[in-house]
Amino acid sequence: MSSAAPPPDSVAFCADLVRSHDFPRYVATLFAPAAERRALLALYAFNVEIVRVRDQVSQPLPGEIRLQWWTDMLSGHVHGSAEGNPVAAELLRAIGDFDLPVEPLSLLADEHQFDLYNDPMPTLTALEGYLAATCSALFALAARIMAPPSEAAEHLARHAGLAQGMAQIIANLPRDAAHRQLFVPQQLLTSHGCGMEDVFAGKETPNLHAVLEQLTGEAEQHLTTALSLLAEVPASVRPAFLPLSQVRADIKRLSRPGRNPFTPQPSSRLRTLWTLWRASRSREFTK
Repeated sequence: MSSAAPPPDSVAFCADLVRSHDFPRYVATLFAPAAERRALLALYAFNVEIVRVRDQVSQPLPGEIRLQWWTDMLSGHVHGSAEGNPVAAELLRAIGDFDLPVEPLSLLADEHQFDLYNDPMPTLTALEGYLAATCSALFALAARIMAPPSEAAEHLARHAGLAQGMAQIIANLPRDAAHRQLFVPQQLLTSHGCGMEDVFAGKETPNLHAVLEQLTGEAEQHLTTALSLLAEVPASVRPAFLPLSQVRADIKRLSRPGRNPFTPQPSSRLRTLWTLWRASRSREFTK
């Protein structure tokens, strides 16, 4: 166990941060034991801090500096200020308590540098690499908190992250297009004759629907694989993968015929709570 215990308000700070910005993962932590829940909240609060950098800066350089602070902190090069940051303090505790590897945490922060620029995501392979280092890594680290690492959990985490990340990209299209940012691979746009400027202008076209249908199909395949792999990991690990039930609901909602891809359709918190609670009691996540 780690020696210096952060003040209790750092625990509450992380919980509030995750509840406000990543509600499905917050709900998933409610089904974990107390010690694991605290570590999961620290991990997810760290992810929230990293993802939010994009919205907190108007130029890439200040964003890079913020992300660099986190990688420096993880490598032990930040002295003093880490203890004063409630998320950093809690994350360091979780790393010590559960022997979490630092490298994937640093890589997650590095990978989100892509978010700071308006460069298009070039290919589906590039997107999969980005999501593997971010969404999949988060699932894998959460699984390590719940139980000793295993190849089965790593395999499951990869597909879970790809499914979740692709669904999020489709859901976030209205916001990203308004910022002239595109995580939908340029390769898919080109193959379906869909112009980037049309997307940025918010034009709903048959070509764009074909692009999103293909990306949704990819997400569905990864989700199907992830759900089939749940049976191969211990029941104690599965609370880390409860957000998959929300991914399934999101993909269903995003696949509705006639849906305008530029109209935001967020899931209500009550519906999210119900979705994860129901999943927590299903054979899929318990047997």
